[in-house]
Amino acid sequence: SSGVHSNGFSLVRLVVARSETPYDFPSPFGDGPLGRALLTPTRIYVKPLLAALKHPGRIKALAHITGGGFVDNIPRVLPKGLAARIDLGRIAVPPVFRWLAETGPIAEAEMLRTFNCGVGMIVVAAKESADRIAEILETEGETVFRLGTVEARTGDPVVFDGALNLKL
Repeated sequence: SSGVHSNGFSLVRLVVARSETPYDFPSPFGDGPLGRALLTPTRIYVKPLLAALKHPGRIKALAHITGGGFVDNIPRVLPKGLAARIDLGRIAVPPVFRWLAETGPIAEAEMLRTFNCGVGMIVVAAKESADRIAEILETEGETVFRLGTVEARTGDPVVFDGALNLKL
C-alpha cells in the first residue's frame, strides 16, 4: 500500500492529537508536513489486477485490505471451512504505520484490525499459479510477496504467525 488509504482516520486523528504534533510540522516518518504525509493517496490496483485476471483460473480471490484490516477483509473471500495463515514477518511495514503504533500507542492486534499495515491487496491463488501471478503483477509495477497460505479452518478464519515490525 502507499499508506493509510483513508482507513482508520478517527484513530489517526487521536494519535496525532496525543502526539501534539501540528499537521503542518515536518512528518516524523515521511517527506513534507505531517498532514500531507498522512493523506498519501490510495494506491489503485485495477490495471495490474486486470492484467493478472486475464489468465483465467489462476486467481481464486482478491481481498482489498480496507477498513477492518486483515481480520475483517480476508474472511470475506474464503469459503467456509478455510482459514488464512499469515506470516506477519513477511510484511514490510511502512514508516507511517510504525509511527502510529509507537506514538498511539496501538497494539499489534488493533493495527491488524484497523489498518492495512502496508498490504493493500491480497491475491489468493493456487500454489502452482503464484509465481506466474507474481510475475504479471511485478511487470505491472506492483511489489509482490508471499504472505501466507490457505488451510483447513480449525479456529479463527485468520491465523497470524510471527509479529509485525512496528518499531521505528
